[in-house]
Amino acid sequence: MNWSVIVPLLLFLVIIFIIGFWASTYLKTSDSFLQEYFLGGRQLGGFILAMTMTATYGSASSFIGGPGAAYTQGLGWVLLSMAQLATGYFVLMILGKKFAIVTRKYKAVTLVDFLKERYESKWVVLLSAASIIIFLFSAMAAQWVGGARLIESITGLSYTSALFLFAASVMIYVIIGGFRAVALTDAVQGSIMFIGTLILLIATIIAGGGIPNIISDLTAENPNLISPYGFDGGLTPLYVSSFWILVGVGVVGLPQITVRAMSYKNAKSMHRAIIIGTVVIGFIMLGMHLIGVFARSVLPGIEVADTVMPLLTMEVLPSWLAGLVLAAPMAAIMSTVDSLLLLVSSAVVKDVYLNYIKPDASNQRVKNLSFGVTTVLGVLVFLIALSPPDLIIWLNLFSFGGLEAAFIWPVVMGLYWRSGNKYGAIASMVVGVGSYMIIHLYFPNPFGIHTVVLPILFSLVAFVLGSMIGKQRQKASAYVA
Repeated sequence: MNWSVIVPLLLFLVIIFIIGFWASTYLKTSDSFLQEYFLGGRQLGGFILAMTMTATYGSASSFIGGPGAAYTQGLGWVLLSMAQLATGYFVLMILGKKFAIVTRKYKAVTLVDFLKERYESKWVVLLSAASIIIFLFSAMAAQWVGGARLIESITGLSYTSALFLFAASVMIYVIIGGFRAVALTDAVQGSIMFIGTLILLIATIIAGGGIPNIISDLTAENPNLISPYGFDGGLTPLYVSSFWILVGVGVVGLPQITVRAMSYKNAKSMHRAIIIGTVVIGFIMLGMHLIGVFARSVLPGIEVADTVMPLLTMEVLPSWLAGLVLAAPMAAIMSTVDSLLLLVSSAVVKDVYLNYIKPDASNQRVKNLSFGVTTVLGVLVFLIALSPPDLIIWLNLFSFGGLEAAFIWPVVMGLYWRSGNKYGAIASMVVGVGSYMIIHLYFPNPFGIHTVVLPILFSLVAFVLGSMIGKQRQKASAYVA
């Protein structure tokens, strides 16, 4: 075991645990366990809001799968990945103050709370909770596999042992600290991600003999590696443009990101988060994917794309610095997992149990159930991750598409179209998720665009038509009455 690499990582984990224990003191003194555990008391400032959005969005696919795909595809994948630049801007500008005001008025703790109050429908709640649980399980499994593979490559432990170590680390601080622990550790993790990206980018350029030399190497190997179209010409303009839906505008429909837009303190915090978040996300995404491409010049012939990041880091940096830099992907993975874990837990406890099973449950019962559900979910994901998939990035993007098809229009139209109603929301979710699953299984990437684009369009049409038909039904019922 390479202790000079492992020790900095262990110090990073110790810091995360300390923050988790400190955040747990707020749970003991808070008047509302749900508000504190799932939203941090709605007290996030601008910097922490920006970093928690960055760290939650940046994940195993950004730091391991993304650079691996860039290593294979070339600079075309860097161009595609920059669709993510606008993530924080779109979420906070589209939802903005209106979403924060409305969710406070509804006393909403989760995205499904907002949908429940807005549409007043049991079926909207149950469909929403089911979508979150199904699609986020695949996203969590991808992250846990990424974390385990990273630890495995650094320490030499077996995959199962590495997975257990990673799972135990995340579970401890999420269970004891809740959302505040997640948000505060995200601030630390987001900062590490930014610094780690900068150090590794500089070291890779130096190891490759400078950017002109790296570009010459890539051109000599395959001129398509420096073109916008990928190594085999598969990244067509239409396909790349469609990623602005999947990882750009469509991110508004991701519950793990949307919940951040209801947790900030005031308008000043939101405006500051837009600026900081856009700069940080833009730099990290550009830096990590450039590193993936440049790695071809430094370490040619890597066969397993997901190992590019750890192998490159160990190659171009001294051991002690490699340990610090590898804390960046670890931070990205842990920060995404903790948020998803809390989100699925809140879907079970708040959206299903408290709404339809035991609405009068005591604060202590809710507290015990939240801890218990989070633990059970963690164990289930651990068991699923024992048989890891081959490509992390596609599993993660699959869950992104499913969640966006389910939520984007019920959230956005629910905020800005007064005539939107429960019929439209139900139709949008059923059509969106149903068409996404069918197209994903039988007609992937139709017309050369990403699978998610058509389901999002279909769900918009379904929302509008469903709401109009529902409005006519309500008028007819009122007239008869």
